[in-house]
Amino acid sequence: MSAARGWFAAHQWLLARRLSQALVVAVFLTGPVWGVWIAKGNLASSLTLGVLPLTDPLMVLQSLLAGHVMTASALMGAAIVLGVYLAIGGRMYCSWVCPVNAVTDLAQWLRTRLGLEKGLVLHRNTRQWLLGGVLAASAITGTIAWELVNPVTMLHRGLVTGSILTFGSAALITLAVFLFDLGIAQRGWCTHLCPVGAFYGLLGKAAVLRVSAVGRAACDDCMDCFAICPERHVIAPALRGAAKGVGPVILSPDCTNCGRCIDVCSKTVFRFGTRFHTV
Repeated sequence: MSAARGWFAAHQWLLARRLSQALVVAVFLTGPVWGVWIAKGNLASSLTLGVLPLTDPLMVLQSLLAGHVMTASALMGAAIVLGVYLAIGGRMYCSWVCPVNAVTDLAQWLRTRLGLEKGLVLHRNTRQWLLGGVLAASAITGTIAWELVNPVTMLHRGLVTGSILTFGSAALITLAVFLFDLGIAQRGWCTHLCPVGAFYGLLGKAAVLRVSAVGRAACDDCMDCFAICPERHVIAPALRGAAKGVGPVILSPDCTNCGRCIDVCSKTVFRFGTRFHTV
């Protein structure tokens, strides 16, 4: 794969994602480190350049179910985030923003290098059941239940605040996710358990930006795309569906738009496009 395309071409979208994830953390660090406040807050709720509110819609939904009164800016911030991810694909949050993604990708890379077996097999819909449990817990307890243990916001908060206690708690729960993916279940957290991913997946059902197997006629069945994809079940309908009249666009809301299938394919089968690309 790398030999056929060159290392950079085979990793360009991966590198772009790592840069995106690093920049998300960096814009929150400029204030504490240099006194230049680009964004204040964290991934749950923030204010960018002093004027643009951005709020995690899942956090807002939990708050409303818990009976909390939300400010107008929090609701506006949630609406903005909802609009963006409805357009570009909800699970782009998972692959382009979430800092935990880099941790689970590292665990998967190590599993491959160590030749570890698949391990515990979890049902793909487990994360939807956990999402339902999170929302029910917020309604029953009157708290924003998931934010008490959410690895995403805990890790981001730990990186940004620099507090020893906060960073220590974030490090422990992040290590637990890493070890779970490495030693217990292949891609266990992001693919099977994370309720945040389940929520953003719901937003991706009608998203415009999509990966398309537009060059599927050139596919030589090397299986590199299946090996690298964190949600392997999303590829087959687009790649193999020509005989059934199925278009080349990957329409599954589970797709994270990570671009790794584009990276590894030596036949240039995949590319980014829109959901309207039907031929």
